[in-house]
Amino acid sequence: MKKASILIHLLLCCLILLSGCSRGAQLPPLAADGLVLAFGDSITAGIGAGAGESYPDVLGKLIGRKVVNAGVPGEVSAEGLARLPELLEAQKPALLILCHGGNDLLQRLDQGQTAGNLRAMIRLARERGIAVLLVAVPAPDLSLKPPPFYAELAAKSGLPIEAKILARILGKGALKSDYVHPNAAGYRQLAEALATLLKKSGAI
Repeated sequence: MKKASILIHLLLCCLILLSGCSRGAQLPPLAADGLVLAFGDSITAGIGAGAGESYPDVLGKLIGRKVVNAGVPGEVSAEGLARLPELLEAQKPALLILCHGGNDLLQRLDQGQTAGNLRAMIRLARERGIAVLLVAVPAPDLSLKPPPFYAELAAKSGLPIEAKILARILGKGALKSDYVHPNAAGYRQLAEALATLLKKSGAI
C-alpha cells in the first residue's frame, strides 16, 4: 500500500509538471494603460522599414497598449545594459520586451559576456517589478539558429521566449530588407508572433 501511495503521488507530481510545461512561462495581466518598453538594437528600431512599420508600432496596434520603441541601431549588449536603468526609471514600463545581442553576434563578441549582459538586464527589470519577454536573435550564419544561451536564460528565469520567428523571417527573402533586418512585412510578422505569445502567456 505504501509503495502504491508513493507511486500515485509521483504520477500526480508528473502530471502537474507536465501541465505547467504545456502552458509555458506566464506573465502578469497587462493593464489597459500598462506601458510596454521594446528594448533592443536596429531590429527594434525598425531599420529596413518606413515610419510606423517597426514591430513596436505594429504591436501597439495589435494589443491596444502603448509600446515605446527604445531601439538603438548598432548597439551591443554592454551598451544596452548601461542604457537600460535610466530608461526603466523614466518610462516605468509594466513589461519589457528584450530583443538584444544581434550586434554582439555580428562582431563575434564573447557569448558568455553577452548572456551575462542580458541576464543583468532581466534582473534590472525584475528588481523594479517589471515583467520580461525575451526575443532570441538568430546567429548570422546559414543555420540561422539562435545561440543556446537565449533558451537557457528563458528557462532559468522562467521567461516566455519567442525563439523562432526572427529566424523564419530572415530565412525568407520576401520578408527582409537586407542580410540582418526584416522589411515592413517581416516586422509585421514579428509583431504578430509577439502578440500571440503575449496572449498565450496571459499578459493580454
